[in-house]
Amino acid sequence: MINIRTEEEIELLRQNNELVSKTLAEVAKIIRPGIATKVLDRRAEEYIRDHGAKPGFLGYNGFPATLCISVNDTVVHGIPSGYELRDGDIVSVDCGTYLHGYYGDSAFTFGVGEVSEPVQRLLKVTRESLELGIEAALSGARVGHIGHAVQQHAERNGYSVVRELVGHGVGRNMHEDPEVPNYGLRGVGPKLRAGMVICIEPMVNMGSKNVYQDSDGWAIRTKDGKPSAHFEKAVAIREGQAALQLTTFDYIDEVLQRLNN
Repeated sequence: MINIRTEEEIELLRQNNELVSKTLAEVAKIIRPGIATKVLDRRAEEYIRDHGAKPGFLGYNGFPATLCISVNDTVVHGIPSGYELRDGDIVSVDCGTYLHGYYGDSAFTFGVGEVSEPVQRLLKVTRESLELGIEAALSGARVGHIGHAVQQHAERNGYSVVRELVGHGVGRNMHEDPEVPNYGLRGVGPKLRAGMVICIEPMVNMGSKNVYQDSDGWAIRTKDGKPSAHFEKAVAIREGQAALQLTTFDYIDEVLQRLNN
């Protein structure tokens, strides 16, 4: 069932996603070569709880951490560990919150130290694919319009799109209908209606689209071992206008700009 949210519900979802956005910015402040991914996880949990919310992922279907931290060839669902980030790594950080009975969910892929030009380009194109998907999320269009926009931009630039994992509705549950694939055809899939709140999250691989599940039962990795990037925002569909972005990357961009200056 696809839920249509009231303005009050959309505001609560915005508050959650604002907190997720700020949490990811807090994580951005300490990402560097030599830091263990479990330290990033601990910082995120502290920040979320300090702001009156609960980590949305911790315990969700048995997941053991606050963040999904996915390094290099791990697409999504990586478990934080003692692994220390290395110069040139890329790391997808996916974060969820639970506040006032609703969820927030967003992801950003960071470069660690000096990242090669080809990998920087993968990050750039994946983020662009997300923004193009959001532009296609218009009332009266269909879910396929979003997937088509993401797929076309990724493949036009020589990358592949993961098929097995998709975006989703978000609300009182972390994952709700409809599924939002990152590939597809215009005019196919559920119709987008004002009041729907969805997470759009391109997962784009440098090499083959094929993936497999790690032996830990969580991490999804590229079969060819090449890097994968992942960006995610929650948006609300509006009547006759662009989707309202409930997530912002502005806080992250401000931190990264400050660190790079």
